[in-house]
Amino acid sequence: MRLGVAPHRLWPAHEDDLDGVLDIARTAEELGFDHLIASSHLLAGAVGVTPDPLVLLSAVAGATTRIGLVTSVLILPLYNPVVVAHQTATLDRISGGRFTLGVGTGWDTAEFEAAGVPFAGRGRRTDEQLHVVRKLWRDEAEVRLGVRPRTPGGPPVWVGGHSDAALRRALRYGDAWHGSGLDAAGLAEVRGRLAELGEEAGRDPATPLELTAGLMLVPPGFETTVQPPGRRPLGGADPSAERVREELRRLADAGLSACSLWLPVATGALTDALGWVAEEILSPLSEE
Repeated sequence: MRLGVAPHRLWPAHEDDLDGVLDIARTAEELGFDHLIASSHLLAGAVGVTPDPLVLLSAVAGATTRIGLVTSVLILPLYNPVVVAHQTATLDRISGGRFTLGVGTGWDTAEFEAAGVPFAGRGRRTDEQLHVVRKLWRDEAEVRLGVRPRTPGGPPVWVGGHSDAALRRALRYGDAWHGSGLDAAGLAEVRGRLAELGEEAGRDPATPLELTAGLMLVPPGFETTVQPPGRRPLGGADPSAERVREELRRLADAGLSACSLWLPVATGALTDALGWVAEEILSPLSEE
């Protein structure tokens, strides 16, 4: 299983919590993490502040050399698909093919109102936009992007969401399904639903979707600065290294190929928390 991490604490409270993201990104790369994730909210709100994911990952691309770059997730219906296709192709090009586009439909009506975009119909528009973005990346549209992506056919696409509509979207347009907050039993259920829907959709069983997920982790000895509602962290309320490793093993057995970690610890403790994850989780699992 590939392990990634966010380059800032979960839900930064203030802009200063983002000032060290490039240092954290370099540290994560040095520690051996597979990828870095960046989420997408236009407005500050109950979940704090959020940098623009494509701008953040572009800066990270220039500060690193190997680590992958993933939007987890870009709220696609807020954006013009031609602009997104060009931005992401550019990021894939300048990063040496390290970019992955994770997308979702969004849930915050205030963001849609502020952007002047209808909230209703966002799922259907996301389908249409993914179709357009894919065609532009592949140079199959009536217009040609200003920059073609480095990755042949375009970067990988991770499609988020747990509804049947989201799973069908992942089967139709995605290279991976991207969930959140799942245990092994929940992941197995999603895998079964994808198999059924894939058969209905006529997806080639020889090219199954990857299963990916974003999960919370509070390493032992670290204090939680925010409490994600309804989301059980890895290892439970009283985690240990062995509990976390065992839970990740069960997820891997259920089919999870990439896990992206959000660490809800204080910004000043984030480097130490990453070091714990690298030593107690990443290194032992990579040796198995």
